[in-house]
Amino acid sequence: MDTILHIKNMVCERCIKAVKKILRHQKADIEEVTLGEAHLKKPVNEKQLFAIEKALKEEGFELIDDKRSRIVSQIKSILIELIHYEDMESLQQNISDYLVQRMHKDYHYLSNLFSESENLTIEQFVIFQKIEKVKELLVYDELSLSEISFKMGYSSVAHLSAQFKKITGFTPTHFKKLKDHKRQSLDKI
Repeated sequence: MDTILHIKNMVCERCIKAVKKILRHQKADIEEVTLGEAHLKKPVNEKQLFAIEKALKEEGFELIDDKRSRIVSQIKSILIELIHYEDMESLQQNISDYLVQRMHKDYHYLSNLFSESENLTIEQFVIFQKIEKVKELLVYDELSLSEISFKMGYSSVAHLSAQFKKITGFTPTHFKKLKDHKRQSLDKI
């Protein structure tokens, strides 16, 4: 039977590598590490767990031990993975159905829990994440605004531009011209 550690603030592949390094250093028997979770082949003792928790905190991570926080963290990890590491245009369903399918829980429950915990809705979280990804794509300057709009699952460039301006205060074109691009780290959104 494996043990699962739920870890807050894991948002990218580098986070996974950092957590693996911490767990190896603490001599934990790792089966798999994914965004938000570390599966261990066998339980760790209390001393190891304390050392793991301390090392994780030093790197900006946090062990989660209550069920509600784990669910919220799982929602965030699923959405970050979808928005930042997969193509939104290939999503054949709306995000609420996607979450229900991935988490096997009622969307109303997930939505209420998320809103209570984070003081923003799942929809707002998705919008903020999408805007951060758009900022990244604008900075890279490899895709046109039309291609970015399609890639991020927007219905039109106008919709993307309006949402971008509402969140950032800039049009995508103006943002692209800025020297200081004001991107945020994903765990701060």
